[in-house]
Amino acid sequence: MGNIADDTQWLDATAQADLVARAEVSARELVDGAIERIERSDHAINAVVLKWYDRAREQADVIDSSGAATAPAGAGSGDRPHFLGVPFMLKDLWAPEAGMPMTNGNAALAAAPPIAPHDMTLVTRFRDAGLINVGRTNSPELGSLPVTEPIAHGPTRNPWNTNRTPGGSSGGAAAAVAAGMVPMAHASDGGGSIRIPAAASGLVGLKPSQGRITNGPDRDEAGLSVSLVVSRSVRDTARILDAVHGPGVGDTVIAAAPTRPYENELGSDPGRLRIGLLDTHPLGNFVHDDCVTAVRSAASMLEGLGHDVQLGHPAALDDPSFTPRFMAMWATNMALGIKTMESWIGREMTAADIEPVNWAQAQWAKGVSGVEYGSALGAVVEFRRKVQSWWTQGWDLLITPTLSEPPVEIGEHDATDDDPMAGMKRAARFIGFTPPYNASGQPAISLPLHWNNEGLPIGVQIVAAYGREDLLIAVASQLESAHPWAQRRPTLA
Repeated sequence: MGNIADDTQWLDATAQADLVARAEVSARELVDGAIERIERSDHAINAVVLKWYDRAREQADVIDSSGAATAPAGAGSGDRPHFLGVPFMLKDLWAPEAGMPMTNGNAALAAAPPIAPHDMTLVTRFRDAGLINVGRTNSPELGSLPVTEPIAHGPTRNPWNTNRTPGGSSGGAAAAVAAGMVPMAHASDGGGSIRIPAAASGLVGLKPSQGRITNGPDRDEAGLSVSLVVSRSVRDTARILDAVHGPGVGDTVIAAAPTRPYENELGSDPGRLRIGLLDTHPLGNFVHDDCVTAVRSAASMLEGLGHDVQLGHPAALDDPSFTPRFMAMWATNMALGIKTMESWIGREMTAADIEPVNWAQAQWAKGVSGVEYGSALGAVVEFRRKVQSWWTQGWDLLITPTLSEPPVEIGEHDATDDDPMAGMKRAARFIGFTPPYNASGQPAISLPLHWNNEGLPIGVQIVAAYGREDLLIAVASQLESAHPWAQRRPTLA
């Protein structure tokens, strides 16, 4: 090959792993290529906040010297990991790696980053899958906003238009993958934070079912947040899900194991499906014409593939009372996150340590009673059952816009002097379609099926019944084959 950094830039992780397996490139060459691309373009988008280049090179050298990368697949205990030698990055939020720093997008932690005493179980599984971590990607402080503009590290910019956001909270991950730095990157989703940046950055973003992947050993699967990746291809998403799914010790929510590997769903025939189309906001809120066009175009694509698409959605989405009840839990979780960070730095945090939007929520949470918090938990249970029941009425999938509008300009979610919650209020308009499926626990995927006249990606969300990632992967694979997006690349690169 010629210049490895250029020759491998737009290959997905599967293709890069195959090159290493065939000894056409080394793991060290892939890592060096990723580092070269980060150094070449990160000044323009600010996706990477911690760089672990020397360690990544050492890990690549170990793989190359051991001969493990070229071991044949299917050879028993010596099976080659799915992505051996492929460069990767972790999100800088609630994903500890033993011996390495993490800041959660917080300025106080960034000034003196605490060192993690152990791995998140998922981080161990990423490493066991053969991925080589070259650093951490930018995240908003505590993951609270759907854009990535922390005071600690500055805003991450969208490779498709650097005046726009790549979304959040996994915005650094999405910008890095969209710019071709690495083929996929870790992402997490507590209200849309995998799907939002995937939609804004032209990527694939699957939010797994609650309990599909352990949050151990520190966090609870019964909460709203789940983790996986943002990627360029459906096959990468299927293969990494195969590599990392499953419960950990002490999990209380465990999704039923798939009947076969998710990779087997690629190119499979899901049959004729009954699909609901939601092309307006169920509460009557704003939806941009570009997003309506995108989801209606996707509906036509699905009809062209033989599926039955009709207007329809869960009636529970029309209930305006859920969000106010839910906020007691969201704000309390923010306060608990701050308390955890206090234990890391060994002192009480003040308003000077925390961004205004998060400090305001944490202070409000101090007035939430146990009864109010219990009511919020009950609201989630009630909502989950009502939403999931729609899938028992003969529906297979639901398609919606992922976002209510195209990627917004940098700074639109800033707090103001008189309103620290201005960013959260702006977020309500931007992300009208993703949070319900964190509360319901269902899997949902955003696919890059449309670009608007300004050249900005517009994602489409597909939601399946609880535990049916297999169906999402099969249908996403159909759409990717019939309407491929791999040829679309941002001009920044």
